[in-house]
Amino acid sequence: MKLTEFDYQLPPELIAQHPATERGASRLLHLDGASGALRDLDFANLPQFVDARDAVVLNDTRVIKARLQGARESGGKIELFIERIVGEHEAIGLMRSSHAPGPGTRLTLGDGAIAEVLGREEDLYRVRFAEPVALVLDRCGSVPLPPYIAHRPGTLDAERYQTVYARRPGAVAAPTAGLHFDEAMLKKITGKGASLSTVTLHVGAGTFQPVRAEIVEEHRMHRERYSIPAETLQAISGKRVLAVGTTTLRALETCASTGQREGETGLFISPGFKFRAVDRLLTNFHLPKSSLLMLVAAFAGLDNIRRAYEHAIAKRYRFFSYGDAMLIERAS
Repeated sequence: MKLTEFDYQLPPELIAQHPATERGASRLLHLDGASGALRDLDFANLPQFVDARDAVVLNDTRVIKARLQGARESGGKIELFIERIVGEHEAIGLMRSSHAPGPGTRLTLGDGAIAEVLGREEDLYRVRFAEPVALVLDRCGSVPLPPYIAHRPGTLDAERYQTVYARRPGAVAAPTAGLHFDEAMLKKITGKGASLSTVTLHVGAGTFQPVRAEIVEEHRMHRERYSIPAETLQAISGKRVLAVGTTTLRALETCASTGQREGETGLFISPGFKFRAVDRLLTNFHLPKSSLLMLVAAFAGLDNIRRAYEHAIAKRYRFFSYGDAMLIERAS
């Protein structure tokens, strides 16, 4: 398949720059993948779609304050975006700098925290910190908002770019389908008889990287750490599985295809993929030419997704991380 098949034109004003006034105040577009039927709903309508036959699975990763500002010894400014903490004092990440810093380059970050560049690992840099990385991020880092959100992160972002059930620190981007939930909605879902369980997939900076391969099948996904508790596999056995977010779906489908409950996944899902674990997907609207758009096209059918996105644009839905939601019934 060609990359151009996953392109669409989005009016810039439909890119949500701020979250809805309250969690759960967003709209919900329901897409039946089998029939292609579309329904315009509110997120508050979600509980009507679940009952005792259903297992709802959430990604409990927690976003870390991954963006650091600083300077090299020479005085040149740098921005370090932590992609992954790999040891108490070491991390790998993307770096913006006027000149590529070589091994041994000393960095001063935030309030004076010291770090040293150890070397390159493809597009990323490995950096050693003089103190624990987690402490530096907590003290000096900022919320890693996506590049299409124009404002600088503030107090509201620190709260709302995090799910209410976030438990395990490690993500550098939020699993955004979960941002719609509040505690009241979670209680309504269990009140309908559905089970709630979790996986952990730490979303990496690669989630913002565009697909560069003109032939889709040649794309290679960034790898992300995931873990699925044994009790989650028990909870979903024999049930209709509703995955909250593409990250949850990728973790479950990785386990279904490999038998591994934890590890790293580079699973790339595009049209033609055979789903084994997930029956329904709650997700936001995704960027043109992105791997996530390819995933939902595989789940619902490419023609269905094209029509759904055309409909969402015509109806002025809000797009991307802080935008509205879709509930997709799998095509087959």
